[in-house]
Amino acid sequence: MQIGEVSLEAPVVAAPMAGVTDKTFRLILREAGAALTFTEMISAKGLYYRNTATWELMDLKGEEGRVVVQLFGREPEIMAWAAREAVAAGAAWVDINMGCPTPKITRNGEGAALMRDLPRARDIVAAVAEAVHPVPVTVKMRKGWDEGEVNAVEAACTVVEAGARAVTVHGRTRSQFYSGRADWEIIRQVKEAVTVPVIGNGDVWQPEDALALMETTGCDGVMVGRGCLGNPWIFTRIRALLAGGEMPPPPGPRERVGMALRHLRMAVEAEGEEKGVKEMRKHLAWYLKGLSGAARVRQVVNKEGTQAGVTALLEDYLARLNSADLSW
Repeated sequence: MQIGEVSLEAPVVAAPMAGVTDKTFRLILREAGAALTFTEMISAKGLYYRNTATWELMDLKGEEGRVVVQLFGREPEIMAWAAREAVAAGAAWVDINMGCPTPKITRNGEGAALMRDLPRARDIVAAVAEAVHPVPVTVKMRKGWDEGEVNAVEAACTVVEAGARAVTVHGRTRSQFYSGRADWEIIRQVKEAVTVPVIGNGDVWQPEDALALMETTGCDGVMVGRGCLGNPWIFTRIRALLAGGEMPPPPGPRERVGMALRHLRMAVEAEGEEKGVKEMRKHLAWYLKGLSGAARVRQVVNKEGTQAGVTALLEDYLARLNSADLSW
C-alpha cells in the first residue's frame, strides 16, 4: 500500500487508540506484523500550549518513520503548527482525527464533530497539507454523525480535494460509539468515490474479517483496532492470509501469558514500576481474556502494585493452567 511517498510492505495497520497505543504497545504491534502504527490521538492545542502530558505522547524516539501521529483540533492554524512539530519529531505522516465520538472532544467541535462542519474540515486539511508538504496527510473519519447524517462519502471527497492522501473509514456513526455492527457498505461507497487509498476499519476481530473487508469493499488496506487488544498476533495471521500462505494458529495460553509478561517488563522499563504496573492492568485483562480462571487472576493482579508481584502471580497462573489446577 502506498500513501503519498510512504510505501507499506503490507496493507495492515494498527489503529490509534486513546490510552492504549503508547510506545511500548506500538513496538509490540510492529514486531507482530503491523505495517505501521499510530500514536494515541494528540491534542494540537495541548502541544501548542506546551502541556507536558501532551508532549509526552509525541515522544517518537526510536520510531522515526514508522509511526503516524494523529492530531485532533479545530483551528487550522494550530493544527498546521502541530503537524510541523509532528513531522519534526519523526512522524511518517500526519493523520487528522474526524472520528472520535467522546463528548469531551465533540462538544468542542473536534473529532467526529468535524463531520458536521465540512468547510472547517476542508480548511484544516488544506492548512496541514500545505504545512508539511510533501509528507502525507490522511484523515480518519466515521460513517457519519448518526443514521440521519450519513455523509462519509461527501466528507471523504471534501478532504481529498483539500489535500488528504488517504482516508480511513470506520463503518459506525458517532452515535453508535463502538456498539452494533460496522457498516462496510459505506466503506465501499467511499472507495468508489475517491482516487486515493481507502483504509477500512471496524469489526476486524479475526484474520478472515480482514480478508472479507477487503473483498467486500475493495478497500486498499485494513486498520485493526480493538481486535488487536491482547492479540498482537492478529497482524502476523492477517498478513499470512492475505499473502496466500499458511496462517499460524491462534496463540495458546503459554504464548499469551508469555507476551503479557514481556509487555509488563517493557512497560515498567519505559514508565517506571508504579505507572507501568497500573497501565498494564487493562492489557493483562485482554491477554488473559477467555482463559480458564482468568477472572480470578485479574482480581488478584489488580491489587498488586509491583512488577515482581504481578510476575509471580502470572507465572503461578501459567503453572496452574499447565497442570489443570485452577483452585485458589
